[in-house]
Formats: sequence, structure tokens, C-alpha cells
Amino acid sequence: MDSNIRIIEKENGKRLGVAGGNYRIVISGEETDNTYAVIEMTVPPGGGPPPHSHPNTHETFYVLEGEVEFKTEKGKIIVSKGGFVEIPFGGAIHCFKNTSDSFAKLLCTVMPAGLEKIFEAVGQPVSEGEFLPVPEMTEERKSLLQHLDEIHGQKTFPPDYLG
Repeated sequence: MDSNIRIIEKENGKRLGVAGGNYRIVISGEETDNTYAVIEMTVPPGGGPPPHSHPNTHETFYVLEGEVEFKTEKGKIIVSKGGFVEIPFGGAIHCFKNTSDSFAKLLCTVMPAGLEKIFEAVGQPVSEGEFLPVPEMTEERKSLLQHLDEIHGQKTFPPDYLG
């Protein structure tokens, strides 16, 4: 019997209010020798990150509920429940936005782990179903986000970068 098997119940994991969404770090890099991390993202209507890239991270998204609009430099597409998006290593610029009028839920995996640290640094602890307002973009917050991008090998672009 393999004693390394983990079962993580739905009420476990760290829940954070991030950019208006409710993100649950299901399993962090600290628990996987930094090989990967899994984040469940509940995204309200209008929610989603700005365009960004991370050349040294392979990221996947599986849409569990609802739909989101994914944008890349090649265009945009609506990805609905059961849809899957893969962002391979290399730094492709991408973002998503919930353009519907209901909540969307995505399961995001990052390999290697590390990007969940950005969510931990900018997020506030929340309960399941709790959604905090998007924080004001003060000079201090801009500086924090730029610093986090630098240390985690990410680059963030203006919200209208992908049209």
C-alpha cells in the first residue's frame, strides 16, 4: 500500500479572496516538493486576471462549472464546462474573464509549483462562497505586484493588451 496517497476533502485547502474571486489552494508546492500546485478558482461575473505570461510554468485549466472567455495573442474563445486549456512552457500571453452572468469554476494546475505563492501574497483569507471586492490599485499594490512578478518569473500586461 502506498502511504504517499493524499485525499483532500472539499472543505480543506487554503481559501483566498483574489482579484474578486474565491481561490482554494487544493494542494501547494510545499506539499508536492514544488513539482505542481492545484488551485480551484471560483470566478464571479466580470472576474479574471489581466493578461500575463510565465515562460517557466506549464499551466492547465479545466472548466468545472460555467464558462470563461480565454484570450491569447491568437484570439479569444469561450471555454465552457468540460473544456480544457493548456498553456505550455514558453511564455504565451494569456488571460481569462468570466463574461457570463453566473459564476464559473476552474481547476488550475501549475507545474512546477510557485504561482500559488502570488495568490497567497495578494489574497485575503475567505470562507467558501465569500467574495471580497477587487482591491484598489494603489502605488503600493502596483509595487507589490511588480515585485511578485519578478520573483516568480511572471510578466503582467495592461488589461487591454490582448484587445
